[in-house]
Amino acid sequence: MMVEKILANLEKSNCATDNTFLQAVSEVLTSLEPIVSSDPRYGQYSILERLVTPDRVIAFKVQWIDDQNRVQINNGYRIQFNNSLGPYKGGLRFHPTVTTGVLKFLAFEQIFKNSLTGLPIGGAKGGSDFDPKGKSEIEIMRFCHAFMRELHQYIGARVDVPAGDIGVGSREIGYLFGEYKRITRQYDGVLSGKPYAFGGSLMRPQATGYGVVYFAREMLQVELQESLEGKMCTVSGAGNVAIHTIEKLQQLGAIVLTCSDSDGAIYDPNGINLALLRELKEGGARLSLSEYATRISGSVYTPKADYPKDAHAVWQIPCFAAFPCATQNELTLNDAKKLIENGCVAVVEGANMPTLPDAIELLQREGILFSPGKASNAGGVAVSEFEMSQNASMEKWDFDKVDRKLDELMRQIYKRVSLTAKEYGVERNFVDGANIAAFKRVAEAMLLEGV
Repeated sequence: MMVEKILANLEKSNCATDNTFLQAVSEVLTSLEPIVSSDPRYGQYSILERLVTPDRVIAFKVQWIDDQNRVQINNGYRIQFNNSLGPYKGGLRFHPTVTTGVLKFLAFEQIFKNSLTGLPIGGAKGGSDFDPKGKSEIEIMRFCHAFMRELHQYIGARVDVPAGDIGVGSREIGYLFGEYKRITRQYDGVLSGKPYAFGGSLMRPQATGYGVVYFAREMLQVELQESLEGKMCTVSGAGNVAIHTIEKLQQLGAIVLTCSDSDGAIYDPNGINLALLRELKEGGARLSLSEYATRISGSVYTPKADYPKDAHAVWQIPCFAAFPCATQNELTLNDAKKLIENGCVAVVEGANMPTLPDAIELLQREGILFSPGKASNAGGVAVSEFEMSQNASMEKWDFDKVDRKLDELMRQIYKRVSLTAKEYGVERNFVDGANIAAFKRVAEAMLLEGV
């Protein structure tokens, strides 16, 4: 009853554009019903009500000048959701789809993801509806400087430490950090994902994608006594997470058949040519994947307009394991049916909430191993915290040390999630296991700090 009441109140207080936030909250609270009903302290101290309400929602105007000397206006946001475990931590997203609803969902998920790492970090998210596509280098720099002129007053190395996300890579973080330094005259670890030259950590760009594969490898080994070597895998997306997921899968001997962008999908029966994918997506031009098919004989490009109804072209390809690494709500019920029909044994999320609730339910019911993004993509924020640690101690860790720590941390997350699921009678339900394990740590901190 408590969960139903909270969801009803949230639906009244959140506008229709907050559907993704309500979806995320519903998934988490449904998982938490057994634990909440077993401990009266959670009700007495209104832990759930406090947990689903952000500490603050910050919105501001970003004014900048384009290459034609015209004044441009964008909306900027930072949602600081919960800092019971440590400083607010979460990425900045620059994309036309950014709204408070999307950011509330991402920031809420970030609380649980950060908790699962076992590291001392809270949950936040931010960004802008600015679109970096088609902008010159100078325009992106001007926008980042203008954005930081507003954001700087709300962040700090022990307050809130933003990182990158969609549309915000090391270049943008560099511009943001440069402006923060000019304004505050402080050279501290206020941002993670910085270029290595001034405080960034080795392996931060690879961290999320590598972590996804480390989690998958551990899950498959423990649950099915299977490895990824020689297995056919499908990946969606062509951004940072997808590229490094593909890279690590290939290093472990898997054959990755697909990738996708906002315009369409590539199927390469011989395995994705990672060098070409990097050339198309990591260069300044950011070319369409349709170019891939013109250069690689035998590969097939499917434009988005030709996708099956309520489905994605990537998930129509038979595979051993699927890795949705593009964006939220991309894997539908029809996709789940096709994956099951084609013999897929595991779906491991690299993006944040890419699988629709009814698709998750079907996959779990049919015995497919399913890992939610809050568990399997936590490697990125973990290495961000490693960067914070290096900044605080004025140290530099080598690549192998960061990689070893990431691998071990992802093993620990899997173990924590799996054992929690068993403890609460939902063995192999890694959604419930992740939500309960993360909640217990945050809730205990909230109880200890009082109201």
